[in-house]
Amino acid sequence: MATKDFATAMIFLSQTTVGIMANFSLLYHYIFLYFKGCKSRSTDLILRHLTIANSLVILFKGIPETMAAFGWKDVFNNFACKLVFYIHRVSRGVSFGSICLLSIFQAITMSPINSRWAKLKVKAPKYIGFSSVLCWILHMLVNIVFPLYLTTNWSNKTITNKKDYGYCSAVRHDKTTDSLYALLLAFPDVVCLGLMLWASGSMVFILQRHKQRVQHIHRNNVSPRSSPETRATQGILALVSTFVCFYTLSSILAIFVGVFSHLSWWLMNLTALTAACFPTVSPFVLMSYDSSVSMFCFSRIRKKKSP
Repeated sequence: MATKDFATAMIFLSQTTVGIMANFSLLYHYIFLYFKGCKSRSTDLILRHLTIANSLVILFKGIPETMAAFGWKDVFNNFACKLVFYIHRVSRGVSFGSICLLSIFQAITMSPINSRWAKLKVKAPKYIGFSSVLCWILHMLVNIVFPLYLTTNWSNKTITNKKDYGYCSAVRHDKTTDSLYALLLAFPDVVCLGLMLWASGSMVFILQRHKQRVQHIHRNNVSPRSSPETRATQGILALVSTFVCFYTLSSILAIFVGVFSHLSWWLMNLTALTAACFPTVSPFVLMSYDSSVSMFCFSRIRKKKSP
């Protein structure tokens, strides 16, 4: 095995290990609180779906890429190749949709009493579960065509017009078909991104206006600690900002992958690496802003260290 292949495999392995451990710890926290009967916030259900989706992205992207980097490219049969890609695409879309739902719900929650969104404050929590399930169903339907393009490397050696993804290959079609399919896949992402940016802008505006109003009225009595709602909003904004940065980078690389027929070694690996960056980093962003998660994790660490 070449040195660069071994280094790439170790990078994928490290990213996958850290991401799985972080997401599983976060998911265990939410499940633990749920079965203990603790009162959960409305956003916890969305965060559970987000954590599950991120875990699936890492498992079905990081592990196959690690195996391919180690040279195990022909271990998947045709069905396994299609299944791995399909689950990765669905979970990636659900991760995107969950961030969008989280930002929209928080923007509605923070809206003033006299705003036009005030009536949705009471109704919004009732539709969180339905919206999360609908997000899964939508991306299952949108990505159902994706496996039709894929096949294993060892089963299509006679096909010259193909694109190699390491452990699987995609058969190329005419430009019109590929363009229409690319638009179909990109449409939900574009809609979610627009809603996400709108909700984030609304939250920033509300936070800034509230801060100015409080400082003007109670300049001498303002507590240095932010309220739980403000801290939660700041955490969601940090999560959205992290997502947008990694998504933009991943999208730019994905465009290069889609445009060029002959892909270089470093471009393929960099694209795969950035695709799993947000699922790996997002648990740490949530832990840094969510006091309940931080206290839970630190208490578990203390219990393990105590005799």
